[in-house]
Parts: sequence; C-alpha cells; structure tokens
Amino acid sequence: GTLGGENAVLELLNLGQTQLSITGGNWRQQYASEYDAITVPFVFSTWDEVDAYMESPSGQSLIELAEEKGGIKYFGTQHRGPRHMTANKAIHTPDDLQGFRLRLPSLPVWLEVWEEIGAQVVNVPAPEIYLAMQTRQVDGHENSLSSPYTRRLWEVQDHLILTSHVQFPWNWVASSRWWDGLEEEDQALITEAIHVARQHGSEVERELDMYYLEELQKAGMTVIEPDIEAFREAAMPAIERIMSEMADGVMADAMGEE
Repeated sequence: GTLGGENAVLELLNLGQTQLSITGGNWRQQYASEYDAITVPFVFSTWDEVDAYMESPSGQSLIELAEEKGGIKYFGTQHRGPRHMTANKAIHTPDDLQGFRLRLPSLPVWLEVWEEIGAQVVNVPAPEIYLAMQTRQVDGHENSLSSPYTRRLWEVQDHLILTSHVQFPWNWVASSRWWDGLEEEDQALITEAIHVARQHGSEVERELDMYYLEELQKAGMTVIEPDIEAFREAAMPAIERIMSEMADGVMADAMGEE
C-alpha cells in the first residue's frame, strides 16, 4: 500500500505513526517466531484448529510477546483462503512429488517442509510464475486460489491440488501508543466494530474462495483432493525439527496433544 510493505507498516505502528492495520504473518515471525506454529505447513488443516491454537497457552504467549515487542494491540484473525497447489500433472500422494519442481516463496520453514516431502524447490519471483510454468522451469506452485485465478494459470497448469497446507490469516492490529491514549468508551466502540469487520471479512473471503474454485474448474482445471494425512506424515520429520526449536509447549498445543 501507500504506507509501504508489511514490515514498514509494522514499524509505523510501533512508532505510533499509523493507528490501525490488517497485516499478514510477518508480525508473528518478527516479534514472536518461537510461538509461530501457524506458518509451518501441514500443521493446521482447518480454521477451527488455527483458532484453537490462538486460544491455547502458546497462542496467548505469542500475542503477549508480539504486543510487548512490537508495540501493537492485537484484536484477532480474519480468515482467508487456505494455500493449495497447482500442478502440470495429477498429485495424490507425496510419491507423486518426487522430482517435482515446486515454486515457493523464500521462507525457510516452507522450503524445509516441502523438501522433506520430496519436492524440488525452485525460487522464482512472483511476477515470473506464469512464464516459469509456460517454459517448464517449474512444474507447479502453491498459493491461495486467488493466485491461479488472477494469473490465468489454467492456461499453463492442468491440476488444482487441494492440500490446504497453510491456513494463513489476516490479523487486525493497532498501535498501542495510539490505543492506550483512547478513552475506554472509544476503545469499546472500536473493538466491537473490528469484531464485526472481522466476521464480515471472513465471510467475504470464504465466498471469494468458492468463486475462484468454481471458475478454475470452469476454465478446465481438474480438482484433486489428495491424501492430506500422507502429506502430513511425510512432512512430520521437518515439522518436528522446526518445532523443537520453538518454545516449550508449542508442539503439544499445535498438534492437540495432551
């Protein structure tokens, strides 16, 4: 946006130069990475699981640490479409990914998990995804359904694989410097307005995701529901390595273990 990228906006919030923002996942990585299980692929498969984690002791520690270090006030998540795969062939199990050239963003956690599963990770800038598929530099990519829809990837990819491997929410946050200076009555009004906006935004995102799926099918893409548990099992060694470096209790809270 006009205020800059996500990290720039987080800095403005910290300084009190921006009052309110809807942010992605950088605030978790920047301020409380030791509690950020949400970024790890194949840990959460539904929004109920994400919401439960945010209510768990680890999730609450994430919020408290991020608020303290980032100078922010956290209001909650707004759901959006999960991340899936597109491919130039049918993908049903991890065995189908052996030697598969998968375009990924340069996020170390994601690279480690997908390489563990068997994909050959390729780094391609986002504006070049279509060309990379057209020239067979990559065999597929992962993103929310808005990516293949807006990029017209049905012209260069045949299959849509509903892996739902990352549930990446939007997050409503405010500058604590601004928030702490408000009257309690104003804080209550803003909190209620944000709650309504979050619920509405989540519903709009859900409807958009359904629309994208229908349009991609109409455009000729074959939709596959893969063996999610097989992918999760294949990813588990990497998931366990990553979470072993996080705070105590994160693995148990994220995986629903007692």
